[in-house]
Amino acid sequence: MIYCVEDDTSIRELMLYALRASGFEAEGFSDGDSLFLALNHTLPQLIMLDIMLPGMDGIEILKKLRANSATVRVPVIIASAKGTEYDKVVGLDLGADDYLAKPFGMTEMVSRIRAVLRRCAPQSQVGVLRMGQLQMDVQAHTVYAQGKRVELTLKEFELLRLFMENPRRVFTRDQLLERIWSADYLGETRTVDVHIGTLRTKLGSCGELIRTVRGVGYRLEEQP
Repeated sequence: MIYCVEDDTSIRELMLYALRASGFEAEGFSDGDSLFLALNHTLPQLIMLDIMLPGMDGIEILKKLRANSATVRVPVIIASAKGTEYDKVVGLDLGADDYLAKPFGMTEMVSRIRAVLRRCAPQSQVGVLRMGQLQMDVQAHTVYAQGKRVELTLKEFELLRLFMENPRRVFTRDQLLERIWSADYLGETRTVDVHIGTLRTKLGSCGELIRTVRGVGYRLEEQP
């Protein structure tokens, strides 16, 4: 999921169209308030952020994103007509991952997004993933919950790995079906619920880390 924060409706719709045509899920927002409301619900893979916005400007939004532990690692690309060297430096110094000066082409935008996603991909996927008392060694294909080894099926392991590589991100049942069972799988979303149930049971108390998001899907998150 890519979030686009842009107050110009025509530009925002063009960005969303280009992203969806390129295979991304994308949602658009006209201001910072609507963005942060959405972030309380779902964390995106990346945020395209305009600087000149009504209310909170892009710099203020970027500061808030980087000050919040839930969003500090979400990649951000600044996109703005303010293309001076100063604005670019300020944005990058505050933690932006890239900068696009308007006007920019949609092909370039998609290319930059893919490049940033590759650069920011979790490096831990080749090592050990941890959350609370839950530990996964990806290479050894082992899982430990509260120090005890847990035997998982391949699909259960892949489900848990997806959650642990994307902590706090909400996945819909359809997204989990597509990612774990492949896009051409002809099953039902009930398949996801059954596997989540058995996974929680096998993980014992660590299974409580897998939270149900009502009406949406699931996410992995430590209790506050």
